[in-house]
Amino acid sequence: MVIGSGFSGLAAAIKMAEQGRTDFVVIERGADVGGTWRDNTYPGAACDVPSHLYSYSFELNPGWTRSFSQQGEIQTYLQGVAHKHGVLDRHRFSTEVTSARWDEATGTWDVQTTGGAYRARVVISAVGALCEPRLPDIPGIESFGGTVFHSARWDHEAELAGARVAVIGTGASAIQIVPAIAEQVERLDVYQRTAPWLLPRNDRAYTALERTAFRRVPGFQRLSRALIYGARELQVLALAKHPELTRLLQLVAAKKIRDEVADPALRAKVTPSWRIGCKRMLISNAWYPALQRPNVELVTDPIAEIRPNAVVTADGTVREVDALVVATGFQVTDSPAYEVITGADGRTLAQTWRESGMQAYKGASVAGFPNMFFLVGPNTGLGHSSMVYMIESQVGYVLDALKTLDERRLATVEVRREAMDTYNAELQRKLARTVWTTGGCGSWYLDAHGNNTTLWPDFTFAFRRATRHFDIDAYRTSPRVAPRTTREGASA
Repeated sequence: MVIGSGFSGLAAAIKMAEQGRTDFVVIERGADVGGTWRDNTYPGAACDVPSHLYSYSFELNPGWTRSFSQQGEIQTYLQGVAHKHGVLDRHRFSTEVTSARWDEATGTWDVQTTGGAYRARVVISAVGALCEPRLPDIPGIESFGGTVFHSARWDHEAELAGARVAVIGTGASAIQIVPAIAEQVERLDVYQRTAPWLLPRNDRAYTALERTAFRRVPGFQRLSRALIYGARELQVLALAKHPELTRLLQLVAAKKIRDEVADPALRAKVTPSWRIGCKRMLISNAWYPALQRPNVELVTDPIAEIRPNAVVTADGTVREVDALVVATGFQVTDSPAYEVITGADGRTLAQTWRESGMQAYKGASVAGFPNMFFLVGPNTGLGHSSMVYMIESQVGYVLDALKTLDERRLATVEVRREAMDTYNAELQRKLARTVWTTGGCGSWYLDAHGNNTTLWPDFTFAFRRATRHFDIDAYRTSPRVAPRTTREGASA
């Protein structure tokens, strides 16, 4: 069973089908494939990884229209890939997993869903890190009488034209939303807790000649992809290996502020106090110009409360609004999805990670959870390149695990706790010297224990190398038990 059908779950389904596996089902709570690209339909939604790198290596798309794809184009791509590879009949859409519990007696997962119950020998969790919106804990927000919604659940029925709108947050979604709606609203208040560092967005439309070359010139698209990949990998030298090199990136970002923001007071507001790369680096050419529009105000005073028709900041200022857009990110290290998975010792995944910290072995396996694998699990995130590369690496690892289960006739595999602990100790040692730890910020990369449980602290090809084969020596295994037979030869 695969839970979720975004980039990772869809890749797992396709690769299992290619291996001739038919005994699997994909449970997807949405009505279509796509995951975050299905759900995030807010104005201006686009990817910050170049198009040719943000696609499956086994299904390149010569038809990308821009160097950085927009949401709709990525979703169309995923729908097309799912249709082409014939895996849609293995999906159960509009179905949500309500519990997954390991049954020691049967050596299977008892999975309850809104569409019925399943018994699964192996469960692959592909729910993704950016699937559960994080709502801010602000006094009075439940009393707001106007339109209110999270950026990942955009209300397309809401009439924002001519309205007074407040956007809470200045992260990756907000810097796309604000420029997209600033022209149509009467007034736009943008509430910032921490200023982000921005780099130029080198986005452009591909010419007809380029698109023809991608389609018809052998190797041209793969060469373009390889060059993009290599350039992105160089950032690891600054982010993870030698954080002092981030000063070069920061000089570019600081110059961008000087060149694009004329007002000294606003310039001070948008200049971060931490080193670039510590939080997610954002790319935009429209953010600073949008903040300087006469109908836009960047508010840096903390929000004290929300009233039925207004937002009140700590300095006592009351700003009346008609609509409230919450762009406060996602529950990455404390996703509700972890609450419904119960392992061999009776503890949920959420309880396990609250006690020991969010960790896994190669982002794929957790001690105490036999025959369960994770895609986009702990410490597989990136601060520089395409998650699709990491996803394909993990899918290869998990499929090799399934092959090993079959070839060795194993009933269960469960990562050894000592192997997981050793692996994570080394990860945290590497992470300690990265800009994400030394850059002077707090971020959603960190869990409640202060550990970076989100990012991979090395080159992506190093992760590919580490996951190339399923290393069964790191796992406890149990053999399949042949059924007892009666004298007549029937199973007992």
